[in-house]
Amino acid sequence: MNLFEIDARLNNCFVIDENVVDIETGEIFDKDYLDQLEMMKEEKIENIAKWIKNLDSDIEQLKKQKDAFATRQKVAENKRDSLKNYLSSYLEYQKWEAKDKSVSVSFRKSEAVKIVDESVIPRKWFIKQEPKLDKAGIKAALKSNTKVRGAELETKQNIQIK
Repeated sequence: MNLFEIDARLNNCFVIDENVVDIETGEIFDKDYLDQLEMMKEEKIENIAKWIKNLDSDIEQLKKQKDAFATRQKVAENKRDSLKNYLSSYLEYQKWEAKDKSVSVSFRKSEAVKIVDESVIPRKWFIKQEPKLDKAGIKAALKSNTKVRGAELETKQNIQIK
């Protein structure tokens, strides 16, 4: 769904010309293509800004769909697991096969570690992990005038389209 109408000339340079844009990533290979597009500067800026807003809307909708699918997946997995547990108990872990052989149920043994109390397990059984930088902590320290060797605050210009 598009919030705004975009000039077709601008839109088509991204959708149609595979020499300009990598269709999979959206990466622009030749910005000169856009630069040479005959369009008033104000019109080009307006169209690009509107296109960005359309893409933001698409991204938001896709994220919602992804989250909804993840929720639906989790619900389906929980239903499946509940039914497996019920069927296992109902069959008392005995093999079963449908008369028409369309489905069969069997069991196999497996082993898994069950952690009863993690706090008493010796440290040698813990996996060591690489240290990870606390960028938020470093930023807070730098903002409070604490020097952090190897780090500095960088001021950026971030585009805002409303």
